[in-house]
Amino acid sequence: MNAQNAQRVVLITGASGQLGRAVAQTFQDRGARLILLDRQSGALPDGDAVLNVTVDLADRQQVAQRIGEAVARMGGLHTVCHIAGGFRMGEAVHETSAATWDFLMDLNARSLLHVAAATVPLLLKQGGGQIVTVGAGAAARGGAQMGAYSAAKSALVRLTESMSAELKDQGIRVNCVLPSIIDTPDNRQSMPDADFARWVAPQALADVIAFLASDAARAIHGAAIPVSGRV
Repeated sequence: MNAQNAQRVVLITGASGQLGRAVAQTFQDRGARLILLDRQSGALPDGDAVLNVTVDLADRQQVAQRIGEAVARMGGLHTVCHIAGGFRMGEAVHETSAATWDFLMDLNARSLLHVAAATVPLLLKQGGGQIVTVGAGAAARGGAQMGAYSAAKSALVRLTESMSAELKDQGIRVNCVLPSIIDTPDNRQSMPDADFARWVAPQALADVIAFLASDAARAIHGAAIPVSGRV
């Protein structure tokens, strides 16, 4: 058990996904207590140190209620890892539908607004904490048939930077990771001829997220850190 993580309460969105599970396991191994949010619960078994919460991140009121109840049960909140997000490509910019635009913006940017609205006041009341968001390498530069996705992830990064500027003098560190392709079963299925060894393993990315949430990263504010594997 890592002494600095003992009794630390970590909230993770998107906890049932491949990366979410890796992040949850990483913090559990370090002795933290966990609030695990997703549309479907069960990233880790419920217990004294693990609370699974089913929530729709698109519903601001529900997010605030469920997070407030969970934090009250756990007795505090120290770290927020906003992992929930989504990917879709295939449309040129001039062919991008309103449905695609809204889907990606809601999933990647609006969800952060809702999570921030629910958690930042709790962190401020407690006197500080850490927030780590998950962007994407695609946030740095638009690619063909990826305009809406790149814009949505770029919006998330800009929100992360703005939050850092607003909160760093109030004891809250806010940073972001920018993975390239994460080695997940879905990505392997969609790109079967790729060299999977060059991608970013979920556990490797989880280690970076855990570092940014740790006291070892106490001097890092508003960073967007590429985690690219060997892509």
